Amino acid sequence: MVASADFNSVARIDLQNANAVTIIKNPAFNKPKGIAFSPDERTLYVANSDGGNKVWIAYPVLEDGTLAEGRVFFDVNTETSTGAADGIKVDRAGNVFATGPGGVWIFDPTGKHLGTIQPDEVPANVAWGDDGSTLYMTARTGLYRIRLTTSGVIP
Repeated sequence: MVASADFNSVARIDLQNANAVTIIKNPAFNKPKGIAFSPDERTLYVANSDGGNKVWIAYPVLEDGTLAEGRVFFDVNTETSTGAADGIKVDRAGNVFATGPGGVWIFDPTGKHLGTIQPDEVPANVAWGDDGSTLYMTARTGLYRIRLTTSGVIP
C-alpha cells in the first residue's frame, strides 16, 4: 500500500528489508525532478526544479545503499535564462548532463561547469540514444539530438 504525501520527495525502496521505504528530504530541494547515479553508483544526483532554488544536489551513497548528507553540486540561481534544474543523465566518464536555465549544462564529476548545449528551445529532459553517443533533448514543441564524443548507458 502506498500512502500519499503532502510534500515532494525522493524515495528509496530497500528490497532487502521487506521493501522498506526511506524518504530523502533536504532543505535545499522542495521540487525534486530528475535523478541519476554516477557510473560507479556511489553518487546520486537530484535536480531541484523549483524556480526559486535552481540547484543540483549530490548525495554520497554508502556501502549499505543509504545516503550520506547531500551537498549542493551546482547552483544556477543567478542565471536569468528560462528553465530550471530538471532532467539529468550521466555519461560513462561520470560527467553530468543536466537540463537547466538556457539548455543542457555539462559538469565534470567534481561539479565544474564544462559547457552548455543550447538547442532552439530550452529542454526539460535528456536521454541517451542510438549507440549511447547521441543525447536526445525534449522541449515543449520539439525533440533535439546531438552526437557527442562521449557516451552514456542506455537502460
